[in-house]
Amino acid sequence: MRLLSITILCCSYGSWAACPGQFDSSTDQQWNQFRLHSDVKRLGPLLAEEFVLTHSDGRVENKHSYLQDLASSNRVNTQIENFDVQIRCFENTAIVTGRTLQQGISAGKKWQGEFRFTRLWFYQNNQWLLQASHSSRLR
Repeated sequence: MRLLSITILCCSYGSWAACPGQFDSSTDQQWNQFRLHSDVKRLGPLLAEEFVLTHSDGRVENKHSYLQDLASSNRVNTQIENFDVQIRCFENTAIVTGRTLQQGISAGKKWQGEFRFTRLWFYQNNQWLLQASHSSRLR
């Protein structure tokens, strides 16, 4: 009985639940599609006012600076291909992790690479909002 109690405790601690409001991969895919097409009008409502984006080079942007960058065509994404994507939910939070191949142009310079990413979504007022996104360059 003691072993059974320990097993139940270990397996139930930190367990992930189904996401409220039907969060699934399509919610996260919208983030990528809107970025790929520099569609700031549709991207803006997905981002929380407190949104923080940490780039693979260590730069940090907020919602408004990132949207301005996309709108100005200073940054253009030409490829965003995600794989090994996992979604974990706990109450009103969805954590999306995976790898991505990306390429584009920033400040007139071409770039490309493979990255790991983590995104944090919160369910607020009956909608999912992206709170944070972080990427690390693999190569």
